[in-house]
Amino acid sequence: MSSVFSQYAWLVPAFPVAAFAILTALGRSLSRAGAVIATIASLASFILSLIIAIERIGQNAEDYVGGIDWLRTGAVNISAGYEVTNLTSLMLVVVTLVALLVNLYSFGYMAGDGRISVFYAYVALFTASMLGLVLADNLAILYICWELVGVCSFLLIGFWYQKPEARAAAKKAFIVTRVGDLGLLIAILLLFWYMPGHALDFASIHNVFDTQSGIVSMSITTLIALLIFVGAVGKSGQFPLHVWLPDAMEGPTPISALIHAATMVAAGVFLVVRTFDIFEASSAAMTVVAVIGAFTAIFAATIGLAQNDIKRILAYSTVSQLGYMMLALGVGSVSAAMFHLFTHAFFKALLFLGAGSVIHAIHTQDIREMGGLGRRMKVTAWTFGIGALALSGIPPFSGFWSKEAILTAALEGDHPWLFIVGVVTAFFTALYMARLFFLAFAGKPRGNAEQAAHAKESPAVMTIPMIVLAALAVVSGFVQTPFKDWLGEWLTGEASSHGASGLVLVASIAASLLGLYLGWLAFVRGTLRPDAVSSRLPWLSRLLERKYYIDELYQLVFAGGLRGLGRALAVFDEAVVDGAVRLTGYSVRALGRLNTKLQNGQIQTYGLAAILAAVILVLAIAGRRFW
Repeated sequence: MSSVFSQYAWLVPAFPVAAFAILTALGRSLSRAGAVIATIASLASFILSLIIAIERIGQNAEDYVGGIDWLRTGAVNISAGYEVTNLTSLMLVVVTLVALLVNLYSFGYMAGDGRISVFYAYVALFTASMLGLVLADNLAILYICWELVGVCSFLLIGFWYQKPEARAAAKKAFIVTRVGDLGLLIAILLLFWYMPGHALDFASIHNVFDTQSGIVSMSITTLIALLIFVGAVGKSGQFPLHVWLPDAMEGPTPISALIHAATMVAAGVFLVVRTFDIFEASSAAMTVVAVIGAFTAIFAATIGLAQNDIKRILAYSTVSQLGYMMLALGVGSVSAAMFHLFTHAFFKALLFLGAGSVIHAIHTQDIREMGGLGRRMKVTAWTFGIGALALSGIPPFSGFWSKEAILTAALEGDHPWLFIVGVVTAFFTALYMARLFFLAFAGKPRGNAEQAAHAKESPAVMTIPMIVLAALAVVSGFVQTPFKDWLGEWLTGEASSHGASGLVLVASIAASLLGLYLGWLAFVRGTLRPDAVSSRLPWLSRLLERKYYIDELYQLVFAGGLRGLGRALAVFDEAVVDGAVRLTGYSVRALGRLNTKLQNGQIQTYGLAAILAAVILVLAIAGRRFW
């Protein structure tokens, strides 16, 4: 079946690009009118994306590729094109929907900010860059949009640049993600060198690596896959390049929702899926992806247990859930990874917007200073609770079905230890979400009790997006269940081979319920002491609070090492380079002074100089026989 609307897919990123151009040209004079323009553009992108996706529902939808020749030199031709597949159409819907809801939410959250039109201009460019990344039909265009996403994240994280923390977080995000981007760039250059005809389009990559015909050697294939994964590690906050992502919380909360839900952090997972044929051709690369993903999932989940900033808890949760997605890819399940990306986009955006609603009401991010907000902010409490249950993997919420798919893939892939790590991570996830929810919304106000006691529900422009996301967090999981694998079959064209596993269902539900139950006993009932572990194992509590001292280690090894190298180079520059220059200048001046003394107009001086020169000449000539 031909795709009528797919040929207009280039308009999806074009709408926010136009909004960015208008907002940039007219500047701050637009004020809230700029917000309206950006939101209308986002709405137009979402409607067109939805039409394209609906058109593609079915088994016979043809992929559409369009574009123009961009660079041509000799036999090498690089196009600037776009490709519409089931995968890209799904991502278009997710990105544009979350961006639209974030735009609406920001009407209330950013009200009163003098730079609101600048904020919406940045969001529009960010959205357009992410949509361009999704639609790109080759790695060259994808990389350009990849870097644009990084630049926009720098601008948005540091939007409140008056705060030193925001400036530092923006620089940290930019520098750390550049490490991953360098790996991706090298991978693209290697592909350009080794691919037949120097092709970089995804169709050619699929044809070369899917057959494993040996056109590219196994060692080079593994190297390319690992370098691509380095790029994904940077963008998706995987260990060891995860350190930028929690600090990105210094940006406005709507940006935290946009970055941590369906856009920037999902780009790394999408990149691996887009180039999955390369990974499948190398078992070593697949193992690395699975191991890094599993380690990141449990590593970040343990850190989330000890954090007190509501947004940082959710940030480490994002790192952990992205690890889940990488784990799924490492065991070969593209459908499970994309399914979790799909559901995660909605419930994680919901949780961040809910956190923003709380911060907007009581002006603090420390959950120890909250409490009793459920009675004052009922919509926020109920919607946040739905998001927490979805993230914790409680049936029938969406997160349960997508986590079940990942755990099933790990178990059926003969990786029992990966399955165990996934179950333990699910327990930790439920536990820290129970702690967050009960401390924030249950009990009595703590900290600034008067402020918490007089907290008011956020305006409708903020709560309506939360209600929409809450509804999606409930129903979106039913697109793929152990009994009907509709999403996976639609994405990959192949029916899933796994069904409902009793072990997976029992283990997943038991781990999640146990985490919630222990959280309720500790933070509501009071049967368990919240400080039971920290009082007996204070070193462990400090270790988790300090995030395993990874930031301090990087500060010492990399930042300190680079500063030390800089000081050493400064000394070398001063002593050797500048010293050589100064020596040259001193020598010339000394020679000039000597020459000045010789050229004094006295004939006896000239005679003495001539005699000395003659003596030196005679000695040089006559002494050659003795040399």
